[in-house]
Amino acid sequence: MEVGSWALGIDTPHGGRVSLVGAGPGDPELWTVRGLKRVQEADLVLYDALIDAEALRRLTNARCFCVGKRAGRASVRQETIHRLMIRGAREGKRVVRLKGGDPFVFGRGAEEALELARAGIPCEVIPGVTSAVAAAELAGIPVTHRGLSSGFLVIAGHAGETFDAALNAVRPNTITLVIMMGVAVREVIAKRLQDHGWTADSRAALVCAASAPDQWVWTGRLHDVGAAEPPEGVPGVMVVGEVVQIREALNAELNHEDLRVLRG
Repeated sequence: MEVGSWALGIDTPHGGRVSLVGAGPGDPELWTVRGLKRVQEADLVLYDALIDAEALRRLTNARCFCVGKRAGRASVRQETIHRLMIRGAREGKRVVRLKGGDPFVFGRGAEEALELARAGIPCEVIPGVTSAVAAAELAGIPVTHRGLSSGFLVIAGHAGETFDAALNAVRPNTITLVIMMGVAVREVIAKRLQDHGWTADSRAALVCAASAPDQWVWTGRLHDVGAAEPPEGVPGVMVVGEVVQIREALNAELNHEDLRVLRG
């Protein structure tokens, strides 16, 4: 088994290094212990748009720069991010690339790791809690549940042909679908899913701003997803599958318990 220095976080001859750190779904309390440690000891932090900038600056004395990308807004080019990481490490800095969710789940973390490796820059990857699982989970929806779903497929809602190819690889209505970056085009996605054999009555959920104080959740049926009104400009995840009923069951049980307490 070969283990490269990129996985070990060994410093460059100048003492610099880069850590690709997953920041989870949003709440800084969901960062990993190692991820927090790297942020606290960093000299330079390049963070995504979804990171809580105020919380970040309370946790580190490093210079912090937002390099995140948001749909429909001006953003920093990926090539620029590569140059900033490489230059910082060569200057002897401890660089943290702080990414929402997990670095290797729709986060372009592997692209950054490859660029660093080509430049001879040591790099370590620190996993984060991916929103692909956490968003649903924080809404009371498990992505797998005995008797309902034994697997799940994570897919990007803007993936085009890749989206269709992934759907062609699974049997409709048998697993949980977790669709990232698809809330804005949810009605289009619902139609495409039905074209691939998913029933219009399939249970569906939208979870926006997962783990934040203003977390927003909608549940219903696939054919109604277009009528949902999620908050604008807030990242979200779309979940399709029978596991959505677990949230409904949890809410029903909690409501019954509330009634029992009120009645004494």
